[in-house]
Amino acid sequence: MNANDVYGFQATSLTGSAIDLAQYRGKVLLIVNTASQCMFTSQYKALEETYRQLNDEGLEVLGFPCDQFGNQEPGNEEEIGDFCERNYGVTFPLFAKIDVNGEHAAPLFKYLKHAAPGLLGSEMIKWNFTKFLLRKDGTVYKRYAPQTNPQSLRNDINKLLAE
Repeated sequence: MNANDVYGFQATSLTGSAIDLAQYRGKVLLIVNTASQCMFTSQYKALEETYRQLNDEGLEVLGFPCDQFGNQEPGNEEEIGDFCERNYGVTFPLFAKIDVNGEHAAPLFKYLKHAAPGLLGSEMIKWNFTKFLLRKDGTVYKRYAPQTNPQSLRNDINKLLAE
């Protein structure tokens, strides 16, 4: 695995399949830790809109449900998928529930946090809907706070799509 990009990582889909992130090589990626019962849950709508508007141009949005913040993602994978589809029409890939902090943190998120630390250099993710924007080469471009609306990332996304 190349520790300099995300292409060596695997993730588990909501249906339990292993997904090699190498399949997204050459795409701009927006990776988000999500939750169904969070004050930012409505961002699913903006994430889906951004995905639909820019997917044909090379953007992939990848959602990783996480229950580490206030038990805001209590459902199982089937419930998470149903909720996202029913309430927000989510069609972008969602993955199995993971930890983003602590000793059981998913290796992908360990990499993302190290590559793009947060405020004051902290590698901890503070809340749901922290976003990581990645270049086409699989390296991290920037980290965005949970309260940052996905639509406000359009200039950065367009810049990376044009590279």
